Amino acid sequence: MNNLRVGGYRMLPPVVKNLIIINVLMYLITIFFQYKMGIDLSEKLGLFFFESPNFQPYQIITHMFMHGSLSHLFFNMFALWMFGMSVENLWGGKRFFIFYFVSGLGAAAFYSFIQWIQYTNVVGSLPPDQVHYVVENGRNILMSGKNFSTPALSKINLLLNIPIIGASGAIFGVLLAFGMLFPNVMVYIYFLIPMKAKWFVMLYGGAELIFGVMNEPGDNIAHFAHLGGMIFGFLLILLWKKRDTNQFMN
Repeated sequence: MNNLRVGGYRMLPPVVKNLIIINVLMYLITIFFQYKMGIDLSEKLGLFFFESPNFQPYQIITHMFMHGSLSHLFFNMFALWMFGMSVENLWGGKRFFIFYFVSGLGAAAFYSFIQWIQYTNVVGSLPPDQVHYVVENGRNILMSGKNFSTPALSKINLLLNIPIIGASGAIFGVLLAFGMLFPNVMVYIYFLIPMKAKWFVMLYGGAELIFGVMNEPGDNIAHFAHLGGMIFGFLLILLWKKRDTNQFMN
């Protein structure tokens, strides 16, 4: 199967364009609901840990279109355009669309798996009544701007009641695809420091692994979701490469 798109190079190919439009619209809708109706859509559409009473299956999809700030939205959409443009032009819209969502869903699955490991490790060291108390009251405590002083209870409360939002997991998959498809293209870090795409991807992947393992207090970035997007994107590319080696030939 030949997946190269015929018809020239587009600065804003259709899937990338529509993804950017949807994300921007969702951000504007979120602001409207927040300030006009007092409803935080991130609490409804963000992805909660599956053991949380706030988890809903649709969040597996909707969390990818939610962003917490204008800067969060801008940098995600800029990266989607910057790297996704070339990938979609090479692959075509259908394959890029599939890859984007597989990376995003894979990011959510991998992050949830890490959450489950952390949750089971902490819960195993606590009496059931304390865990039940966190489940029943932890959300209200967080909403008041506080948390439990006991580290284990605080950890469980954050796992159960803080959702993840954003397109970053899918975009890290796109970043990986760009690095594999265009390994020697120069990428400029902070628009100043030149680096080949393959080293840029390795640097980012290594950094996400290190930051995720360190798990610094106050770090609100889902590093393992980013890493999960890259892992699932890599696995999908290997699958496609096996089925269509011509796709990756120079």
